[in-house]
Amino acid sequence: MTLRIGKVLLAALWLTGASASAEPRGSGDLGVIIERETGSVQIVNTSRPAMLSRIEGLGDLSHASVVFSRDQRYAYVFGRDGGLTKIDLLQDVIDKRIVQAGNSIGGAISQDGNVIAVSNYAPGGVKLFAADSLEQLADIPAVYGEDSQSEDKLSKVVGLVDAPGQRFVCSLFDAGRIWLIDAHNPRHPQLQVFKDVGKQPYDALLTPDGHFYAAGLFGEKGLALLDLWQPEIGARHILQSYGKDDEQLPVYKMPHLEGWAQAGDWLLVPAMGQHEVLVIDKRNWELYKRIPVAGQPVFVMARPDGRQVWVNFAFPDNQTVQVIDVKDFSVIKTLSPGKAVMHMEFTPRGERVWLALRDEDKVAIYDTESFAEAAALNARKPSGVFFSSRAHKIGL
Repeated sequence: MTLRIGKVLLAALWLTGASASAEPRGSGDLGVIIERETGSVQIVNTSRPAMLSRIEGLGDLSHASVVFSRDQRYAYVFGRDGGLTKIDLLQDVIDKRIVQAGNSIGGAISQDGNVIAVSNYAPGGVKLFAADSLEQLADIPAVYGEDSQSEDKLSKVVGLVDAPGQRFVCSLFDAGRIWLIDAHNPRHPQLQVFKDVGKQPYDALLTPDGHFYAAGLFGEKGLALLDLWQPEIGARHILQSYGKDDEQLPVYKMPHLEGWAQAGDWLLVPAMGQHEVLVIDKRNWELYKRIPVAGQPVFVMARPDGRQVWVNFAFPDNQTVQVIDVKDFSVIKTLSPGKAVMHMEFTPRGERVWLALRDEDKVAIYDTESFAEAAALNARKPSGVFFSSRAHKIGL
């Protein structure tokens, strides 16, 4: 009997030898780099920094975004071709992949981590999926019309974020509406519709406390603001007078409001079609200051401590990054990291920032105190950097 038990133990040790010899990996120290033209992602370590693996076969990643499971083991990648891919960051494999629409623009993960929501351009609408299996739970077409008797069109859906209370919020670009989706029962979600919020909402942000949802408007001046603590009062229009007398410049790239910044009572957001970052007083939602910058801002992102705000720009100024000191809202540094700075991501505590340089085929890593380049990784046309620390932030 003793001999038999010994043989069983030896066999078990032999079978598990490969996994036992693998280097342990902490999921909180991981991230992914989107390689847009090859439909691949890199899994990276954010502290060393280093590439750990490359995952192929993710389809069209020309406008990809990523959310993470709450245990930080899985990354969910939303592709432009409607692909939804679940990647196991510990095993370096695709756990599950589906193509759920013809044209997709992004997604979010629910407060409890059990539901994935995807916003679609074609066909327009929102779909809900089980986070573990990617089973479709609900399909909510973004139907609208010219009047209440003719609701027969489908709108592009943008600005989808998760919100407290097991909810999702999104905007309908063509319909000028905001949706508040209650996903407590994800197979039968409850929909609250806010109409006439403004012309062509193109992207949106959620304040870090989950209190306010603000959608940028492409078709007119200002923002649409929804108070999620009291949605019954409806959406209101703010900053309508901003830039009304300014020269209208061509918009080379739509700014991303999701990459916004909050520092105390101040919100810093990119100005549409202007070479400015706007400072908004969160106490009254009025414009406090206009900060001149090097070009049309795309991402305006706060370092985790809120002291610095880093800004990248649309073409033809996309080789430049500027740093704003929130103490006095001054530009304290202008950097030239390389061609086509597409995206930025801070390490969880903000000592470094990773910059995706598409036309340099690399990701440059900068020290946020000295502003010196500290490291670099090779990457194939990188367009996005996403760290697993996002798993514990709302509104992404």
